[in-house]
Amino acid sequence: MPTKPFTDSTLPLLKQVVFALEEKKADDLRVLHVGVKSTITDYIVLATGTSEPHLRALRVELEKVLDAVKAPIAGMDEGTYGSGWTVVDAYQIMVHLFTPEQRANYALEKLWRDAETLDLVKLLSKPKPSQKLPDQKKSKIKKVIVKSTTAKDSSRKKRTRTTSKGKKPVPKKKTK
Repeated sequence: MPTKPFTDSTLPLLKQVVFALEEKKADDLRVLHVGVKSTITDYIVLATGTSEPHLRALRVELEKVLDAVKAPIAGMDEGTYGSGWTVVDAYQIMVHLFTPEQRANYALEKLWRDAETLDLVKLLSKPKPSQKLPDQKKSKIKKVIVKSTTAKDSSRKKRTRTTSKGKKPVPKKKTK
């Protein structure tokens, strides 16, 4: 019986982690709720980077998010350069960043196939406010066409000026 992960106290941090990875263009982003099956962590976040430098950029962004909220990091393992797999363990959230080849090789989705996969659209959506905020008054702008009155000015194009509602247009100065 799956639990309801959206009432979890870890949810705000999980949203920030997923949003940061999405902003850095992580591919095939997935969040698995493993709290019922694991004593180590509650959520596993899986993401694919296009290259080693991309994996490093994803890890750095992830560290920034965790540092900003002072979330403790239990461990971080980048393996050797070129391994194609980085793990960031933030206790309740464990993030695995892979190159496409290593993601297919380790296939953690298959290992945790009994885990609940969270819907990222629902996870990242903002809750609807319970009541509507009062509409703010918007200043209406109207266009005023200033027409030329002399024969000399009739060859000029009509000018459009904008004024806020209730104010009279200021006439243009005539040039000689």
